[in-house]
Amino acid sequence: MQRRYITVDVFTDRAFGGNPLAVVLDAGGLSTAQMQAIASEFNYSETTFVLPPQDPTHDAQVRIFTVNREIPFAGHPNVGTAFVLATQAAKPPARLRFEEKAGLVPVEILTDGDRAVGAELTAPQPLGKLARLTAEQAAACLSLTAADIRNDRHPPRIVSVGLPFLVVELASRDALRRAKPDAAAFAKTFPRDGSDAVYFYTRDVPPTEARDLQARMFHGIGRPFRGSRHWQRHRGCRRAARRSGERAGGRVEAAHRAGR
Repeated sequence: MQRRYITVDVFTDRAFGGNPLAVVLDAGGLSTAQMQAIASEFNYSETTFVLPPQDPTHDAQVRIFTVNREIPFAGHPNVGTAFVLATQAAKPPARLRFEEKAGLVPVEILTDGDRAVGAELTAPQPLGKLARLTAEQAAACLSLTAADIRNDRHPPRIVSVGLPFLVVELASRDALRRAKPDAAAFAKTFPRDGSDAVYFYTRDVPPTEARDLQARMFHGIGRPFRGSRHWQRHRGCRRAARRSGERAGGRVEAAHRAGR
């Protein structure tokens, strides 16, 4: 049986920029193994699978897969999936509600006239503060020194609003640029509290630039992962995005993908 899919670019205003996402629109009947095989074939940071909701008052059940595992929640897959579903509707809805492993994810649809142009989500869980790490441990994962780590606002710490990350503030943009993953340090540090990723950022941004932070992320042992500007509000994380239109669409044969 063939399955429809659309690929989109999230956190960008042009095609082939930002962070790509594959959205499989009619995933009913696919096994977990088949979904994982399809996600591995796309080879994007994430692929989503849209299923009928278990609660009829919600809009869809969404499952999110990286190339090697299912994850309970992530920001850019929700933004991209909501955008795709909104553009498939005769009229963009004001809000969508997605059932995910981490909980219910409300997504507001951003419009320009009668056209969907983006989405903004509320995370499914309140901010959870988990393990604290030393500056030396965090620096080792990034091939930096403890002097490159800032502790005055918060220590290096694993936090989660549905998907755990080690969050580290760096002292300078130069440190952000110099950072590279150290596989041995990652192996000593992760997995921990469900996390195997480091999100690191700096506030060292010139006032002439229209941004508050500059950030990078390493996911897994030495595997770079593209991210986005984002922020936390009192009740959790919300993310917004604009993009220029779908890059591609088509159909995948589930049996073929699962057999690879």
